[in-house]
Amino acid sequence: MIPQTNIQSIRVCRLTIDPASVNAQTSAEQTFTLKGVTTNDIVLNVIKPTATAGLGIANARISGKDTLAITFQNSATTAVNAGAEEYKIVIARPSQDAGVLPNGTVE
Repeated sequence: MIPQTNIQSIRVCRLTIDPASVNAQTSAEQTFTLKGVTTNDIVLNVIKPTATAGLGIANARISGKDTLAITFQNSATTAVNAGAEEYKIVIARPSQDAGVLPNGTVE
């Protein structure tokens, strides 16, 4: 059974991000300031407004207070620089400390 956990809030934020160039056929985590987030928050989605050939988002997390970390993946054979864009970030805030969320088994 999957345990039930209350979500205090789900927020959608806009954030202008200008990621650094990502080398060919590699991934790189980059950090950005996102005021108000804490390490208890959960990144549900990062929405890049346009497609950039070879560039994808492999992971996103809150790495520290007010800090969003996004891992960019470059599958191209040359470096990719996406340039500045306004991303949408979807954040969930659990109603209890993420460190004590119940463990469960999917049955």
